[in-house]
Amino acid sequence: MTTSKPSAANNQITCPHCGIAFTVDEANYADIVQQVRNAEFDAALHARLAEAEKVKTAEIALAVANAAQQFQESNAKTNAEILTLQAQLKSASTERKLAVANAVAATEKQLGEAQSRLELDAAEQKFKDAALKESHTKDLALKDELIERLKDMKAKLSVKLLGETLEQHCDTEFNRMRSLAFPNAEFGKDNDASTGTKGDYVFRDFSDDGVEYVSVMFEMKNEADASATRKKNSDFFAKLDKDRNDKGCEYAVLVSMLEEDSDLYTGITDVSHHYPKMFVVRPQFFLAIVALLRNAAQDTILVKAELEQVKQQHIDITDFEAELDAFKSSFGRNYDLAKRKFDSAIKDIDVAIDRLQKVKEALLGSENNLRIANDKATALTVKKLTKGNPTMQVKFAELEESGLDVA
Repeated sequence: MTTSKPSAANNQITCPHCGIAFTVDEANYADIVQQVRNAEFDAALHARLAEAEKVKTAEIALAVANAAQQFQESNAKTNAEILTLQAQLKSASTERKLAVANAVAATEKQLGEAQSRLELDAAEQKFKDAALKESHTKDLALKDELIERLKDMKAKLSVKLLGETLEQHCDTEFNRMRSLAFPNAEFGKDNDASTGTKGDYVFRDFSDDGVEYVSVMFEMKNEADASATRKKNSDFFAKLDKDRNDKGCEYAVLVSMLEEDSDLYTGITDVSHHYPKMFVVRPQFFLAIVALLRNAAQDTILVKAELEQVKQQHIDITDFEAELDAFKSSFGRNYDLAKRKFDSAIKDIDVAIDRLQKVKEALLGSENNLRIANDKATALTVKKLTKGNPTMQVKFAELEESGLDVA
């Protein structure tokens, strides 16, 4: 509603509802006009606020609707992905179960095959064990028979004859290889007792020019199984060294069956810490020590040949000093060369000893079995044989009555 300002002389106001007119002074009129203006402003303000509220409410509703639509779309997409993943998981679970089932079936098959092989192997091993046991029983019977024969033979031999048997073994072994390995060598019994004692055998080898380049004094020692006193190898070192020096031999070798259970004397044993250039060997290494010493000394052939040549030449008195100095120089060089080669040969001997030690270990196994069998044979008596056999007891009783010793 709009009002016009009345003039100052006429401040009359008419009510729009009832039509009654009334007059107000200037001051009241201005106050009424101001009230009318404030009411219009408030009405306009409220109208605008209401309109803004409607717009805001519409926008909020639209935003809520859009958010709900987006949520529904996102939810639908998520549900679709969940369904897809569930389907994939179900498929993977099925494949895994199938793979596990296949693996279990294959494992059970392999287990069954392995079980069958084990049963077959066990049957084969049982058959082999039975065959081996039967073969072992036969071998023991043969060994028992052999040991019995050896026992009977040793019972008939004297201690001297035992030594002669070892000497014959070495002599036979050497002669068996003489023409092939030692064509220029001499090997025979030491029959020279002019110095009071003598060794058993002497070995000497010569170059093609007839120059001796190696010599060995041998002593052979065996011992009967039933000997009351047991000798040691070291008991014979001093005599062997004396015999070697008396007969002008370079090396000394004791071929021994003594101290059979010793871990020291197992093959070729260097005892040079007791006496120089002395060895103890088992009979099976007799040819080996001969070959080793001969081969080690072959490098000195040239030196000894030159020495022999100098000895045989006529030395002029006026040139004696010069020739002697030249000989000393040449001999020294050759000696140093020979010594180095000899030391190298000794190292080779040590290597060969290590190899022969392994052979010895293998032989000891057989030797121990023979010793056990021999002990069993030794414990066997006539009473044990005839126990439970009345016929044989009667026979042996008749023999005892006739004066025969059947113990």
